[in-house]
Amino acid sequence: MKRLWTPAWIARHVAMVVLVTAFLALGWWQVSRAAAGNAISWGYAVEWPIFAGFVVFVWWREVRHALRDAEAGPTAAVSEASEAGDPTVERAEAVEAAGVRPRPGIGRPVRVTRTVGGHGEEDAELAAYNRYLSWLNANPGAKPGDYPG
Repeated sequence: MKRLWTPAWIARHVAMVVLVTAFLALGWWQVSRAAAGNAISWGYAVEWPIFAGFVVFVWWREVRHALRDAEAGPTAAVSEASEAGDPTVERAEAVEAAGVRPRPGIGRPVRVTRTVGGHGEEDAELAAYNRYLSWLNANPGAKPGDYPG
């Protein structure tokens, strides 16, 4: 629980309270306008409490994530594995040995090199297109219809 009382978290708690209070006050204001005869205010009177509920939902989800991260914590085995040798294999083994489940999520993108045609053979259509692009680059004032190829 100490993790939720850092300056950043205190600012988040205060922002949540201020936003929920403001949204509920705006909802009440719209109810009073709707009671005075402004029919469109009924929609806003429903909308502002929904916004307040969304703020509470996001705040609660972030609190749960922070507590889950604090509960899991980094283990010594994982940090030792990342320092030596192949980090992907040894890190995975250390994570399994330590009993720590990796968090699901989006990982870092992996660059994959592909070759067209099997064993490094270049695609004829791709090569022609690349020649066309290099010709356009070498002749900046030319129109695509002027290409001699």
